[in-house]
Parts: sequence; C-alpha cells; structure tokens
Amino acid sequence: MEEYVEHKVRTKVEKFFRSVIKVLFIMLLIALFILLFGYVFMWLWNWLMPDIFGLTTIDYWQAVGILVLAKLILGGCEWHGRGKKREKSNTRCRPGSRWSSGSDFSKWKHYDQFWKEEGEQAYSEYVQRLRNGATGEN
Repeated sequence: MEEYVEHKVRTKVEKFFRSVIKVLFIMLLIALFILLFGYVFMWLWNWLMPDIFGLTTIDYWQAVGILVLAKLILGGCEWHGRGKKREKSNTRCRPGSRWSSGSDFSKWKHYDQFWKEEGEQAYSEYVQRLRNGATGEN
C-alpha cells in the first residue's frame, strides 16, 4: 500500500514538473517570436520606408515601440472572449457607438464622379489664380 501511495505521489510530481516545463517552453517560444517579429518589422521598415517615403531608418526598440503604438491605436476593434462576450465587445466598432470615429465614408462613393465633372476644372482655376497672385491672402 505504501508503494502505491509513493508511486502516485511521484507521478503527480512528475506531471507537475512536466507541465511547468511545458509552460516555460511555451513562454520562451512566445518571447522569441516577439523578438523575431520586432526584428522583421525593423528590417522591413529600413528596407522600404526610407526609399518610398523618405523616412529615416529605425533601430530595434523603435520598431517595437511602433508595433506597440499601432496595437494601442488600431487594436480596439478586435474580437475578445467567447460566446456572448464576443457580441458585446463588437459593439465598440459599430457606427454610433461612443468608440466610433464619427466618419461617414458613404459620402465618398460620389467622389470619383465629382472629380470627373467638377474637380479638375476647379483645380485648374485655383492653380491659375495662384499663378496670377490672387490667392486672397492678406
């Protein structure tokens, strides 16, 4: 009987240590993924942004800071939780909610037609006024 109890305790301890090792290994993998993701973001930024937009290069911690800032700014409209909680968290992104930006993008569907009909002519007239020095500034 004593051997049975000792064996049972030993297997519980082994299971506990295995689970602890698994959790530590997963945490290590997550940390390595985050470090790698920051490095890849820095590499892509330094490869593309200076040539395309004329921006300066960034170091690793600036890249991580940009990622964190982007998550804080843009991360507000993602799904959280399961089931009924999911429906609640999505209400933040619906038009008219207090988290909505208030922009009505449905107005933009007429932009192309407006530009073809009136925009080019109005812009040409504006440029002509600038060339003549009649900008209306004091």
